Amino acid sequence: MNTLTVITGPTASGKTDAAIRLAQRLGCEIINADSRQIYRDIPIATAQPDASQLAAVPHHLIAFKPLDQTYNAWQFEHDALALLPDLFERGNGNAIACGGSMMYVDALCHGIDAMPDVDPDLRRSVLDRLAGEGLDSLVADLQRLDPDYCATADLKNPRRVCHALELCLQTGQPYSTLRTGQPKPRPFAVRKYVVDIDRQTLFERINSRVDRMVEQGLEQEARRVYPLRRLNALNTVGLKEMFAYFDGTLDRDTAIARIKKNTRVYAKKQLTWLRRDTDPIELIKP
Repeated sequence: MNTLTVITGPTASGKTDAAIRLAQRLGCEIINADSRQIYRDIPIATAQPDASQLAAVPHHLIAFKPLDQTYNAWQFEHDALALLPDLFERGNGNAIACGGSMMYVDALCHGIDAMPDVDPDLRRSVLDRLAGEGLDSLVADLQRLDPDYCATADLKNPRRVCHALELCLQTGQPYSTLRTGQPKPRPFAVRKYVVDIDRQTLFERINSRVDRMVEQGLEQEARRVYPLRRLNALNTVGLKEMFAYFDGTLDRDTAIARIKKNTRVYAKKQLTWLRRDTDPIELIKP
């Protein structure tokens, strides 16, 4: 049977290098499973594989969407599944998915419920409310429209709150009723590897990577996309803090320190998700 090998783990843990080494050994190709690396024009902020890494092994679903296009886990599932037959054929029955966006990984391994497209004007209005009124105002609306979802959701995550509220407003139904949670059968085997790294080493790697990103031109990259800062694609760690620096609400050193802190917070959330994962996993070293 064809085998999809998934390599996941927290940000900065060394997933990309591990995936490249395995792909070279198996003679197969890699599907990106990072929800921000799909976008063009922000390679530094999203820590996309560099030119030498991309040359070492073919990568797919990376830097292929413009910043003003929305993309979600359901679309990723559709696009990745469409690629796999050819990748399996070229890779002697093997393909690799690599990334730390856990919803993307779950969508590929188990499927995700199809959701209606959100009207762009509605999405902008929700984001404007987030910017103007703050997250608590959106959470209050979501609790009124979908208390069942709120009982289990991470209500401190602006992206998830906005997404759930958008779908409640778009469909007139609670978001929780649109989710069945039923896994879909896959015509291939899945092997999941998680990069095993101790927390102190991980945090040191995160801090060092942020310093490298700044040296590589993160500030200049952020300035290029600053006029588009309201786009959802740019609502990401590394850019948000730089935008705050440009707006004058943070000084430069504080913005860089905040990027490191917020990246560490994101890594902790990824680790929490992985601890709750019920799939069989194997640990690998970075």
